Amino acid sequence: MKKRALVSVSNKDGLIPFVNGLVEQGIEILSTGGTKRSLEEAGIPVKNVSDVTAFPEILDGRVKTLHPSIHGGLLARRDKEEHMEQIKELAITPIDYVIVNLYPFAETVAKPDASFEDAIENIDIGGPSMLRSAAKNHADVTVIVDPDDYKTVLASLDQSDEQQR
Repeated sequence: MKKRALVSVSNKDGLIPFVNGLVEQGIEILSTGGTKRSLEEAGIPVKNVSDVTAFPEILDGRVKTLHPSIHGGLLARRDKEEHMEQIKELAITPIDYVIVNLYPFAETVAKPDASFEDAIENIDIGGPSMLRSAAKNHADVTVIVDPDDYKTVLASLDQSDEQQR
């Protein structure tokens, strides 16, 4: 089964080479909003989360990934036959990698001209939810939150790929 990564980051440092490396490994990329636009502008094939959920982003982008097609894909345990049967019945595809970093709340509120509205909009909901789902299924889902880890992750994937040959 093809592996799948959900990519949704506020810090885009090193993102393009990292995701290019994932694609070279045959990993399908899912994304939303500004991250998706950045990946598309770089020519990276990316699938919109809305295509997976069959539901549009709503409420000015506040609701994108909060959907059973996403969290079911993160939480389904690969070692539980009943989980795999259930997601198959519901046409949910597992998600193997979550590449997320959270909205820059602390940096936003530290700005002297930050408004209350800016602060509220920088409270991340989807990111922490995906990270918690992935953490709950840590045996099957790899979480990457720090751009400084991108090279290490790609090296690990390259090494794993070589061992499988």
